[in-house]
Amino acid sequence: MLSAISSFFASSEDKDPDFLRLTRNIMIFALIATVFSIVIVVLTANSRAMAITVFVLAVASVLELIALLLVLRGSPGMAKVVVPITLILAITVIALSTNTIHDISVIAYPVIIIIAIFLQGRRALVVTMPLAVAAVALLGILDKIGLSKSPIAYKTGWDDISIGMAMIVLSAVILNLLVGRLRIARAKAEANEHAQVEANQELRNLQASLEQRVEERTTELTQRGMELEYANMQVRRRAAQFEALALVMQTISSVRDLQQLLPQITTVISEKFGFYHVGVFLLDEPRQYAVLSAANSEGGGKMIERKHRLRVGEEGIVGYATSTGEPRIAMDVGKDPVYFNSPDLPETHSEMALPLRSGNQIVGALDVQSREIGAFRDEDIQMLSLLANQVSLAIENARLFDETRIALTEAEAVGRQVTREAWGRLSTEQKLVGYRYSITGTSPLNEPINLTETARGKGQGKQMEVSQVVVPIELRGETIGNLVVQSPSAGRLNQDQLDLIKAVAERVALSAENARLFEETTRRAERERLVSDITGRIRSMNDPQAMIQTAIEELRKALGATRVEVIPQAIKGVE
Repeated sequence: MLSAISSFFASSEDKDPDFLRLTRNIMIFALIATVFSIVIVVLTANSRAMAITVFVLAVASVLELIALLLVLRGSPGMAKVVVPITLILAITVIALSTNTIHDISVIAYPVIIIIAIFLQGRRALVVTMPLAVAAVALLGILDKIGLSKSPIAYKTGWDDISIGMAMIVLSAVILNLLVGRLRIARAKAEANEHAQVEANQELRNLQASLEQRVEERTTELTQRGMELEYANMQVRRRAAQFEALALVMQTISSVRDLQQLLPQITTVISEKFGFYHVGVFLLDEPRQYAVLSAANSEGGGKMIERKHRLRVGEEGIVGYATSTGEPRIAMDVGKDPVYFNSPDLPETHSEMALPLRSGNQIVGALDVQSREIGAFRDEDIQMLSLLANQVSLAIENARLFDETRIALTEAEAVGRQVTREAWGRLSTEQKLVGYRYSITGTSPLNEPINLTETARGKGQGKQMEVSQVVVPIELRGETIGNLVVQSPSAGRLNQDQLDLIKAVAERVALSAENARLFEETTRRAERERLVSDITGRIRSMNDPQAMIQTAIEELRKALGATRVEVIPQAIKGVE
C-alpha cells in the first residue's frame, strides 16, 4: 500500500533542485506555523481543549520535522502527503476546541489547498480538496447536531456549511485553472523547443560535413596532444622525483634519530615514485645479516615486527647488493634466480636493491619493489641512486650525532663528578658551613641550618610567623648549596620576588665557582712555585748528601712538618 501511495504522489519534479528547495521552504513555514499554533493554544485555550489541541499539534510538528529531514536528504514524498493532511488535521482540531466553523482558523483551509497544489499538483483536487471540504462539513454538522463545544454553535446554519464548502471547492478549481494555463504555456515552450531542436539538427548536419573536412587535422592535433601529454607526464614525474630528493634532504637535515628518519624516507620515496613497497636494510654488527629497519607498506611492517633479515651474499637481491656493493635490479622477479619471495609482499613483480655506503664500508641497502613488470626506468635508477647516497649520508650523520651525544653526555657526567668532588673537598678542607646575611651584617654559620625549624622565628618570648623560600644553588646540574631567604612578613612572596631569588641563586653559583677556581689556581701556582724553588736549590748543589738534606729541609719548611725522613728501598731484581 505504501508503494502504491508513493507511486501516486511521485512526479518528475521530485529530483528537481528548485522543487526540493520550494518544498523545504514550505516545510519550514508549516513547522513554524504549527509551533506558533501550539504557543497560541497554550496561551488562550482552556485546560481540556488545550491538552487535546497541543497533543495533535505536537504530533503534527513531529511528522512535519521528519518530512523536513527527508526533504533535506532529497526525498520529498512524505512531505507531499504529510504537510496537507497534518495542516488540515491541526486546523480542524483547533476549530473544534474553539468556535468550530465560526473560528477564524478555518480561513487556513484555502491556504492549505494552495500549498497542496504546489506540492501535489493536480492530485490535490482528489486528495487535499476533498479532505478540506470534509473538514468544513464535519465542523458544521457537529454544530448542527449539538456535539460541538462551541458557545455559538446555535448560529450555524446549513447555508454556512454550504458556503464554506463552496468556497473551498471554488478556490481549488480556480487554482486548477491557473495550473492548466501554466501547462498550456509549457506546451508552447515545448513546441518552440521542438522547433529549436529541428534547427539544431540542421546545424548538426552542417557540422558533420565540416567535421569530415577537419578530421585529418584533428587526428594530427590529437596525436600531438598525446605526445605533449606524455612529455608533461614525464616532466611531472621528474619533478616529483626531484621533490622527493629535496624532501629527503630536508628530512635528513632536520631529523637525527634513525628510528624516525628512515620511516619518513621510505614514505616519501613510495609516494613520489609510486612504488608500493620501499624498505631500508641495515647490516648487523657481525655483518652477517641485513636487517629490515624501516618500511612504508603494511607487509613491510609485519616483516619488521618479526625482525625479518636476509643473509648477506646468500639470500635475495638485498643480500646480493650488501655483499657485492653493486646495485641489483630485477625487472621480472619471476625470472631472477636471486629473488627472495616474501609471503608478506605477494604483489611484487619487479625489485631493485641499492647498496648504502658509509665511506668505503657497506652499511645496508635501499630496497624498492613495484607491482608492475619492468617498472624501473633509467631516470628512476639514477634518481634512486642519488637517494641511496643521501640515505647513506643520513645514516653516517646519525651515527656521528649519536657518538657526539654520547661523548657530550660523558663529558657532562665527568664535569658534574668533578664539581661534586671539588665542592665536597672544599667544605671538608675549609670547614665551610655557610654564611648568614642580615641587617646587622654577615656572619659565618657554625652549624647547618635546620630548614624545618627556621620557618618560625622567636622574639620577646613569642613566636611570630615568617615567610621562607629555599632555592637550591646548582652548578652543572649538581646542587652545591641552598639559598635560604626569610622575610618577617607572613604573606607569600610573589612570582617576581621568586624569580629574583632564583636569579640570585644562579649568580651565587657562578660567583662561588669562580672564587673556588681562583683559589684552586692560586694554590696550584703557589705549589708550582715552591716546587720550582726547591728544585732550583737542589740543582745548585753537586753533593748527593747535600741535595737530600736540602730537599728534606725545604719540604719540612713548606709543609710545616716536624719530621721528614728519606727511607732507601732496594730495587727488585738488583742484587
